[in-house]
Amino acid sequence: MTLPAGSQQGGHVSGAERTSSSVGHEALSGQAGGRKRGGKGKRRDEHQMVPDATFTSYYGRPIVKASPWENDIPAYLFLGGLAAGSSLLAAGADLSGRPALRRSGRLAAFAGITVSFAALVHDLGRPERFYNMLRVAKPTSPMSVGTWILTVYGPLAGLAGAAELRHLLPHKLALVGRLLGLGARPAGLVAAVIAPAVASYTAVLLTDTATPTWHDSRQHLPLVFVGSASAAAGGLAMAVVPVEQAGPARRLAVGGALLELAVEHKMEQAMGVTAEPLHLGRAGRLMTASKALTGAGAVGAALFGGRSRWAAALSGAALVAGSAATRFGVFEAGQESAKDPKYVVVPQRARVEARERLGTAQGGSNGSATSSNRSTA
Repeated sequence: MTLPAGSQQGGHVSGAERTSSSVGHEALSGQAGGRKRGGKGKRRDEHQMVPDATFTSYYGRPIVKASPWENDIPAYLFLGGLAAGSSLLAAGADLSGRPALRRSGRLAAFAGITVSFAALVHDLGRPERFYNMLRVAKPTSPMSVGTWILTVYGPLAGLAGAAELRHLLPHKLALVGRLLGLGARPAGLVAAVIAPAVASYTAVLLTDTATPTWHDSRQHLPLVFVGSASAAAGGLAMAVVPVEQAGPARRLAVGGALLELAVEHKMEQAMGVTAEPLHLGRAGRLMTASKALTGAGAVGAALFGGRSRWAAALSGAALVAGSAATRFGVFEAGQESAKDPKYVVVPQRARVEARERLGTAQGGSNGSATSSNRSTA
């Protein structure tokens, strides 16, 4: 799963417009608040004289350019994660003798990665653009690494999934069916090994941009995506697999949901002001729905998923929907954060002030040490 090359950096930070503050005539003449010119009158409070700064734009333009991506990209993020989690489930089911769970996992991985790739190509505009990204292998580039991860994983998941459909082949292609059967297990196991990278590297691609909300979530977003992918894959399997074979799917779904909710909460606390877009507008509604659906799905899977097929199906559907809402919500929040200069300027000023305080503290400690050495001498 790779994001379009031309927009991968998410914009260029070109500067910040400082807004001027207007001061009243009385304040300029020194007569406001009883203060006399040249006297020692009571100073007016600074907050009364200078209004709060408002962040509008940099010469009429956003400081960071929002990406041109549309709904193809969050769909690509969600379906790729669903495919990765399904590959893990299918491999475990293959080794533990659960044919129904293996079959659903392989087919879900096959379908998920196929539609995910189609969404990516649709956003790119022309399929050859993806091919062009394969002309370079650059380990320091998340986009290049992601391109190769997808290129290796896709055919393996496709082979394992196609093997589950070999009984549909006509009799004259029986040899092809036997070859698919022989290659299904090795392909499925290797796909499962690559699956965690498939589920998480799209988060690395987002956080490697200059888009404020995405960039500031870099410490936690990969784990959020991994948990979300696990919850979705487990939920889908719960909805289509008989209860007696769906035990691993329930455990993966509940564990993934708990991981997603816990890390997402910690992420929002650590981000500061750039977490605001996750709670506002369409992104806020999507993230609220994500938390509610994921939490309800996890509770339903843990308490009732092993007892009732209907409860398992409803809980699984909630988990899948919650995972999709997470990807679309994070995407929308990043787009909105790029439009508001506040999410660029405020963190920059906070970092500058922190460095200044650190420098002052270090300077003071060095000065004290020098004075102490001189006194000793």
